[in-house]
Formats: sequence, C-alpha cells, structure tokens
Amino acid sequence: MEPEREQATGKVLPRGRAWSEREEKTEGMWCPVLRRLWKDKFAVLGAGIIVVIIGLAVLAPVVSPYDPNQVDLLNRLKPPGTEGHLLGTDQLGRDVLSRLIWGGRVSVAVGVFAVLIAMFFGVFLGLIAGYFGGAFDIVIMRVIDVLMAFPYVLLAIAIIAAFGPGLVNAMIAISIIGIPYYARIVRGSVLSLREKEFIQAQHALGSSNWRIMFRHLLPNVFSSVIVAATLDVGWMIMAAAGMSFLGLGAQPPTAEWGVMLSNGRQFIRVAPHLSLLPGLAIFLVVLAFNLLGDGLRDALDPHLKE
Repeated sequence: MEPEREQATGKVLPRGRAWSEREEKTEGMWCPVLRRLWKDKFAVLGAGIIVVIIGLAVLAPVVSPYDPNQVDLLNRLKPPGTEGHLLGTDQLGRDVLSRLIWGGRVSVAVGVFAVLIAMFFGVFLGLIAGYFGGAFDIVIMRVIDVLMAFPYVLLAIAIIAAFGPGLVNAMIAISIIGIPYYARIVRGSVLSLREKEFIQAQHALGSSNWRIMFRHLLPNVFSSVIVAATLDVGWMIMAAAGMSFLGLGAQPPTAEWGVMLSNGRQFIRVAPHLSLLPGLAIFLVVLAFNLLGDGLRDALDPHLKE
C-alpha cells in the first residue's frame, strides 16, 4: 500500500487516514511540555513515587504477603524486622506491610475520585458563571463564597453528620469542599478569554454557546485545571485520611492510612511504627503529587522559571 500525501499539512499518511488538525495541535502542545517535565528531576521523582504507589495498590492482591484483616493475637505488636513480618504487626497481629499496601489502594482511590468529582462540578459551574455572567455569575459565585466561608474541616464534618460516617460519604464531603477551588480558577480564566478575538469570531460564525464553551474555552483552561487537580490530589488524600482519623471516614477493620493512624496512636509508646509508617506513607504520596504538580505548572508555563 503506497502512502499518500496530505497537501494541507505536508505529512505522509497511510492511505485512507486523514490527518487531524486537532491531533497535530495536541501533539505540538504536549510534546514540549513532556520534554520540559522530563528535565525537572523533582517532578520525575514525584511521578516515580506515584507510579510505584499506584502499582502497589493495583497489584495489592498479588504483592501483599498477608490478608490485611488476618488476625494473629499470638504475634501482636511485633516490631519491624520480625521474621515473616517486614514492618511488624499491629495490636491484633495483622501484618502492617499488607495493611499499608491495601490502605494505599483505598486512600489513593478516594483522593483521585474526590478530585474528579470536584473538578467536574467546579469546571462546569465556573464555565457557566464566567461565560454567561449576569444572574448566573451572581448566584453561582455567592454559593461558592458561602462554601468557602466555612472552615473545611467543620464543613466536612457537617456534611458527614448529615449523611452518616463512611468512606463514600467522606469522599463526597471533601469533593464538595473542593468544588469552589476549580470554579474560581475556571471562572477567572473564562472572564479573560471570552473577550478574545477567536471567541468573538465564533459568535460571528453563529456557533452555539455550548459549542464555544466546551470546544473553545474549555481546552484553553484545561492546562490550569490539570495542574490544580494534580496539586489537589495530595490534599484530598490527606483530608480523607483526616476524616478517617476522626472516625468519620473509613471504618475499622478497613485497611486505610487514616484508620491505621487512629488505631496506632493508642500504642505510640510501645509500638511507634503503627503511627509512623502510615504517616510516612501519607507524607510521601502528598509530597509526590505536589512535586509533580509544581513540575507540570513550570512545564506548561516555562516563563515562571525566568
């Protein structure tokens, strides 16, 4: 099969395949970003830690040496390095390493899904408020201001108190807290973009409001949203762990880092590893997402380093 040339772009393509200008623009934008990101050693380190943690979480049934809820009272409160238990055991004789691996699956999943939920609603509300303005902007932003007026811990506790404690309800609560963050970012960007020439040209061509919002405005604010989401995942994981620590999130015997911290505080003098290890896990994953988020921000806007 002989290749045919696309005259508009000058690219040689297989027969029957048309070159997509959207693919070309996307490739042209993200390739330099990835190259700049690769040069940032801290961002690469953060991405590496995230890959390892997510890999362990996904492969938890395979790499975990024990069932995380397997009780062995004869081997309770064993220190790290004990034969058969690399990181020791907890107050019920459960293997700490296994619980850390399974806890990573729960904590990271809750953080990621909470960010996705908050980002979905926040971006949608920010687009509407920024593009339409007027009454839409006033109503939406006043609701956002009310949500931001409450301390996030108290607001999360109030939401969980209304729906009841549990992992899903804790995820919903911290998602609601995160909505104003994305709404304000998107609204501010849209307010400056909606007066640009390319948006006015779309109005002149008769494009619908929804097409302008999702085909022209959203792609231009997407990079800011991605950076914000990357930085926010770590905060969401920490918030979910905090809710579980207070007994409002994941409930025992679920292997979750916040639950492990809460259980370990009772034995901090005789078995400090029960609190130190899940705390270190939370620290590492939050640090990794922050390093990756900072690297993405610099890669998407290299002028920040100048």
